[in-house]
Amino acid sequence: MKHRIVVLGAGYAGAFAAGNLARRLSPADTEITVVNAEPDFVERMRLHQLAAGRDLTFRGLADVFAGTGVRLRLARVTGIAPARRTVAVTGEDGDGELGYDTLLYALGSSVAHHGLPGVAEHAFHVTGLASALRLRERLAALGSGGTVLVVGEGLTGIETATEFAESRPDLSVELAARGELGAWLSPKARRHLRRAFDRLGVTVHEHTEVEAVEATHVVAVDGTSVPADVTVWAAGFAVHPIAAAGGLEVSGAGRILVDRTMRSVSHPDVYAAGDCAHAIGDNGRPLPMSCASAGFTNMQATAAIIARLTGGEVPATGLKYYGNHISLGRRDAIFQMVDDDARAKSWYLGGRTAARLKSGVLEGAGFGIAHPTFGMPKRKRRLVTAPDRAGARAAA
Repeated sequence: MKHRIVVLGAGYAGAFAAGNLARRLSPADTEITVVNAEPDFVERMRLHQLAAGRDLTFRGLADVFAGTGVRLRLARVTGIAPARRTVAVTGEDGDGELGYDTLLYALGSSVAHHGLPGVAEHAFHVTGLASALRLRERLAALGSGGTVLVVGEGLTGIETATEFAESRPDLSVELAARGELGAWLSPKARRHLRRAFDRLGVTVHEHTEVEAVEATHVVAVDGTSVPADVTVWAAGFAVHPIAAAGGLEVSGAGRILVDRTMRSVSHPDVYAAGDCAHAIGDNGRPLPMSCASAGFTNMQATAAIIARLTGGEVPATGLKYYGNHISLGRRDAIFQMVDDDARAKSWYLGGRTAARLKSGVLEGAGFGIAHPTFGMPKRKRRLVTAPDRAGARAAA
């Protein structure tokens, strides 16, 4: 009987992992199934661009995995039962269960509401395709002179605010930061960031911690009201409680606790990669939620799965976080290197060179998804019937 590998999620971590497993494992011995709710691969790192009005074309997963041996199941994961080695799903084919011998959990993360009133009801976000399209529609309807307030001074908040300001100069774009803008950057990079905000006309409300969101404004903890026609919430990420509900051992934030090989510490048949994995990097600190971490953890997870299935020695792939790469619109960016304590180094790269480098990273990630088994000999490729890509679309 073939060894059944089920990959939950076809984001950056899951899609890469599925292709890598298909390339390196024999189809005579293994069966690989990817479960994903969307029919397309969604480039999450570009969703703020989509919301701002940029036209993006999405790759259909049925086309991506055609000929690789990877089976695609378009469905939403509703639960896992590690004791029985099953996954509960619901989709166009109705409810059902998938059995597995090895599970790779890569369901990623979504927006973190932090339990604050009004965030779910009134704020927009860019952590998913549906939410980004909803924001895109709202911004398209917003007349000249409208105010967009981005809440959150992290990478997502900075990239969203600068992209909106560059794409829609007719709008007033503002950002609410709990502390000082770019406080975690080196002094030179911080000055570069402030110059970019000044050039793009982004107003910053520093030391403004939001405690509630209303339809026309946000309320800070000091009682200050900041008006906004549109509020974009970019104040962190959260994982789905499915892992914890299924009995997997998780961190306080709900991320799956894994060992150095990305194997669940409580269930050895389960691996995790991407945002949902609480993985300790080479510096002894948890890897941050990021595309880079998704790459590191999926490479380690797939290497471990392959080694254990083929009787090889499990290698230790690198889990080093090098720094933050922040787009500031389409022609400017910052690449900030960090040390082993995750503190900013004095050196940084900025401007058009950094922007071209970031563009190359995005294009490289897209190429990798479009060619999931890159390098697989043609003799190993075999066509597997996949469901029709119902609802697949190119966002315009």
